[in-house]
Amino acid sequence: MADHPNPALEAAQHPELLVWLAERRSAFPHWAEQAGGADRFDFTPGSLDTLDDLVRETFDSPEDIDSQRRRDDFVQGAVWYVGEMMCRRHGMVWQYTPEPLDDGTYPPLFDPTDTPALDTPCVAFPDAGPFEGFYPLNILRRMLIDEDETGMPVDERLVDVLDPAYLTDEDDDEE
Repeated sequence: MADHPNPALEAAQHPELLVWLAERRSAFPHWAEQAGGADRFDFTPGSLDTLDDLVRETFDSPEDIDSQRRRDDFVQGAVWYVGEMMCRRHGMVWQYTPEPLDDGTYPPLFDPTDTPALDTPCVAFPDAGPFEGFYPLNILRRMLIDEDETGMPVDERLVDVLDPAYLTDEDDDEE
């Protein structure tokens, strides 16, 4: 019986996260059908290639996903699908630890305003601390860039997230 709360457990039980996960699970069959057919999204590595192609066909840049578009059904479903694949493959769990705004309040999950605070869920190992996860929204955004901030080429595919080496990469997509 610990006197201190477990931040990872709290992050996995955040009320907004639980509602979002239930909504995404419920919406998945419709999302998959709208994205090209439920048979294409069967939680296999090949399905991530399918999603990768759809994201690249739909968006030209990370900025295209940002702000209001990240609340679109397609993006929401893609975020859930990528995260769910990582959970199933690597034994990760969903977490949500909102970052406070300058005024001390917290933005809602996927805040519809252009907030500078962290407002998206991540997937992490069950014993990970807050902010130590992988953010599926950022994974989607990163695959749309051609080079990183140092000018080095970036050539990532969604299926890369299933490779255990992805989890140990030094610039592991933390927000």
